[in-house]
Amino acid sequence: QNEKELQDVVKQQEEKMLQLIDKSGEVTRLKGEVSQLKRSLQRAETEAKVLWEEMRGQEPKVDAAHVQERVLLRQEVDKLRLLLLEKEDENLLLSDKY
Repeated sequence: QNEKELQDVVKQQEEKMLQLIDKSGEVTRLKGEVSQLKRSLQRAETEAKVLWEEMRGQEPKVDAAHVQERVLLRQEVDKLRLLLLEKEDENLLLSDKY
């Protein structure tokens, strides 16, 4: 009976180890996503900065296409920031959990 109990405990530990390995892979994948989001955010911020400098250097005329593009870029930057924060929160939760 003790041997059977020991086998059950070993089996449970093996299952827990497999779950931890799965979660470790998920954390690695999430870290990759966070890194990609940070790069995308940096690219979007750079584009927005360039556009802002370009708009500032123009004459007072209003070009609707440039303004619309600038607004779209700002929206994209905001979306990327939100995604980054969400992924960082997920990462923290997974790290705390495991």
